[in-house]
Amino acid sequence: MRRITTDREARRMSAVVHPASDRHLAAERWLLSTLPTPAARTKACAQWEEHGLAMLPLGGLISAVRIPAALVQALAQTVSPPAIDVVLTEALGGGPVICAMHGGWRYYALVPGRVPRTWHDLAARWQRHDVECLGQGAHLGVPPVGCDRYDAASRASYWSVPPSPDLLCAPLAVGRFTAAAMHAAAALDGAAS
Repeated sequence: MRRITTDREARRMSAVVHPASDRHLAAERWLLSTLPTPAARTKACAQWEEHGLAMLPLGGLISAVRIPAALVQALAQTVSPPAIDVVLTEALGGGPVICAMHGGWRYYALVPGRVPRTWHDLAARWQRHDVECLGQGAHLGVPPVGCDRYDAASRASYWSVPPSPDLLCAPLAVGRFTAAAMHAAAALDGAAS
């Protein structure tokens, strides 16, 4: 029998063995671990039940890179949310991404908590494209783990790429994707004028 030699292999193997409900529960617990107290975790669970979103703090375990839908659509060459979900899954290596459609269509790639601090200069340049690194002091509305399909009727936030415990988007992949998306959007703007 072959021995599992890396953490990544162990996570991959556990994904094969555990049913989806176990993976959802593990991912939910992992997300809730961003909250400091049991009372805060209970409140987040109630927010998921009542509102379909729980406000989780950023900058500790996780941070987020907000990317406007127009940039993602330019690179994906589609406005179809399900098709964009496939592009994001492939481009970001399966790291979790939230699609938020209320108040403006945006995507949030979840990255390690340190990213806003280490990407300070890059993040400042990205702001003119409405790309923002959200970290310490920010909160993000996170849908329930099982909400992983686009619903045209509700236009509710959902997991464009569902979360897995301890798996975040690689910062380099997010950086490359964002730069390519800005380039694609600029090319479309240039062709239109």
